Amino acid sequence: MRLSAVVCVTAAAVLLAACGNSDVSGSGGGGPRVVAAFYPFAYVAEQVAGEHADVDNLTAVGAEPHDLELSPQQVADIADADLVVYEEGFQPAVDDAVQQTADGRVVDVAEVAGLEVADAGELDPHLWLDPAKLVPVAEAVAEQLADADTDHTKAYRANAADLVERLRALDREFASTLADCERRVFVTSHAAFGYLAHAYDLEMVSIAGTSPSAGPSPARLARLRDLVEEAGVTTVFTETLTDPAIAQTLADEAGIEVGVLDPIEGLTEQTADEDYFSLMRSNLRALAEANGCR
Repeated sequence: MRLSAVVCVTAAAVLLAACGNSDVSGSGGGGPRVVAAFYPFAYVAEQVAGEHADVDNLTAVGAEPHDLELSPQQVADIADADLVVYEEGFQPAVDDAVQQTADGRVVDVAEVAGLEVADAGELDPHLWLDPAKLVPVAEAVAEQLADADTDHTKAYRANAADLVERLRALDREFASTLADCERRVFVTSHAAFGYLAHAYDLEMVSIAGTSPSAGPSPARLARLRDLVEEAGVTTVFTETLTDPAIAQTLADEAGIEVGVLDPIEGLTEQTADEDYFSLMRSNLRALAEANGCR
């Protein structure tokens, strides 16, 4: 059924493109047009592009990117883009559209930065929560834009170099802040923070798996209550864009606090004025406080 729907959407997209769909972002600028699958990669593309390219984010503010379904217009945007930045395996609808319609350049973040295996044996897509993992993404976007728009090659590369330095500084800030903590374990509502934990020698324990829609069994909740007590965990972290009910239940049963860690999969109405760096630093403060870091 989903394949049939994709074929229909693709056909509609071709018709839209034929009718003169010539502006991805609505800015009407004349530079390359970039389509990014969801927020962290749209942010990287915007930082690298600067004023010389238009960037469109397929995932709207407040939407859960895991659940993204593309409109015919969005499929047409992918078909017409000079560059598409996405992560294969994270959003099936985007994967299908890229494979069937993308005629321009493509940066697959999963291939560029590499994915790690989560505890359950599946690949963990949340690589952007380790700032160092975004360095090769920024560099790949810069090279693709530099090749597509040779008039601004130096600008794209300079923008990327600036972003890379900021990412490396953020990485050093995390490493320094989280180096000396009373606890190394933290509990989250879903397994989005494995790259962050691995990068800074922490241990993430999640209520659900890598997908926020996967609910825990009663046995798993019981084991989590035991772990919270044994490890002296003070906080169960819920997150933006998902229902906090199960995390709240665990916290109530264990007699501990509920906090928020943002997986930065997308912005919400409450975080619309934030950006990747400010949200990562909010996460760092929350982790440092919960884990007694000095």
